[in-house]
Amino acid sequence: MKSSFISIMGRPSAGKSTLLNKICGEKISIIAPTPQTTRNKIRGILSEERGQLIFIDTPGFHLSGKKLNLHLKDVSISSLDESDLFVYVIDTTRAIGTEEKELLSIFTSLQDKTVVALNKCDISGTKAGSYKHTLKEILPGCSTVEISALEGTGIQELKNVLFSMAQEGEQMYPDDFYTDQLPEFRISEIIREKAINSVKEEIPHSIYVEVADLEISEDGEKGWIRAFILVERETQKGIIVGKGGTGIRDIRKAAQKELNHIFPYKVYLDLRVKVNHKWRKKDHILKKIIF
Repeated sequence: MKSSFISIMGRPSAGKSTLLNKICGEKISIIAPTPQTTRNKIRGILSEERGQLIFIDTPGFHLSGKKLNLHLKDVSISSLDESDLFVYVIDTTRAIGTEEKELLSIFTSLQDKTVVALNKCDISGTKAGSYKHTLKEILPGCSTVEISALEGTGIQELKNVLFSMAQEGEQMYPDDFYTDQLPEFRISEIIREKAINSVKEEIPHSIYVEVADLEISEDGEKGWIRAFILVERETQKGIIVGKGGTGIRDIRKAAQKELNHIFPYKVYLDLRVKVNHKWRKKDHILKKIIF
């Protein structure tokens, strides 16, 4: 039996969360077109007859002096010490930049533990050839697989390579587990996904979610959730709420619908919007929501 922890790393919007969901066959990480959607290490679990692989989705590796981005980079880097193997995801539609060069330097000392996933190879005009040339020079010891995380191309080959590299060991989770996220965290992430996909420009980065209450009925058939979407300014609150409350209504309905597919009880969601001015500059907030 094989058993290993595997970190998925790469630049923002490289397709890491999409890849995690595709590998595990379940929606584990939330998805949005906004860069830096992932803020925490999210575990996804793949169990097969040949063993169990525990994947760790990490925040996009982004070079920035802003406090929030520094916290996210620390989360991503910390996964290097927690994993046996690594999947380095490259968006082949983008040219090599400063962030990519730093990631390449990080993996030079981890080549025997790293698989490079050249993502979005299904899109015409990719720079996969250029990346292959660079990888041959800088990371010659890494295995490389061309994939499309969205379409599923190359995913089976990637899994085969990872199982061949994985260590021998007992599985860490029961067969029916595909993530180990706590209910409150999963609820907050789903609400955040619906909220950030309902707005644009800078507002998605100004959103976080707090679950104030989660109560389950005695017979286990109903669940009541009270949660808050927090933003940094009153104007952002107005945009989230929407004219006549239509914005928050749509977010609540979309989140409640997905929660009802995930949890084994009927979910009733009470969702409100609050303002926490300049929360992205407050260390105690960042430490609470990023871990």
